[in-house]
Amino acid sequence: MSLLIGICGGSGSGKTTLAEDVAAHFDAVLLPFDAYYRDHGHLTPSERAEVNYDHPDSLDVELFVEHLLLLRDGHEIAMPVYDFASHTRTDDLVMIQPTPVIIVEGILLFCFPEIREVFSLKVFRDCPERLRFERRLDRDVAERGRTPESVRAQFAATVAPMHDQFVQPYRDLAEIVSDGDDMPLVVEVVCEQVERLASGVNH
Repeated sequence: MSLLIGICGGSGSGKTTLAEDVAAHFDAVLLPFDAYYRDHGHLTPSERAEVNYDHPDSLDVELFVEHLLLLRDGHEIAMPVYDFASHTRTDDLVMIQPTPVIIVEGILLFCFPEIREVFSLKVFRDCPERLRFERRLDRDVAERGRTPESVRAQFAATVAPMHDQFVQPYRDLAEIVSDGDDMPLVVEVVCEQVERLASGVNH
């Protein structure tokens, strides 16, 4: 049975960087919750732009939990691929084989009890709103084809209020809370704890 490690935090908090570094350390699968946004291909482009993608309802939780449990129990999954520019799922699937440690990351991971309960370790990446916005602005313009104006409007309308409602309140449920900028140190702390858990599982 694999260890599932959940890394949560607001958009732009550094959770993905942390997850990638920890996954690289263990040569582990990295499963992003972002890949499981519901498909909005049935909506017009203007209607898709109005969807609140920072609300828990925007994610296919049922499929995500199914895939988490399959990976944990040693089975392959077919992860969906989401196109953030068009707000639709593509026809592609990524076949993922389980590894002894599986890193899972996403902004809304901890607000779902059925997801929280599968993790052997929960890590929360805390970060000031100003810094999260700056990082989100850079990413969405460079990688997702958004305009600065649309990013600012979305952050004010949904990202910030949804963070306050569905992300930040679950901070204290994490066994490790990281609120500093020393990423190498945070990675070291998380990896040490994962290694302790793995040792306990294997002996």
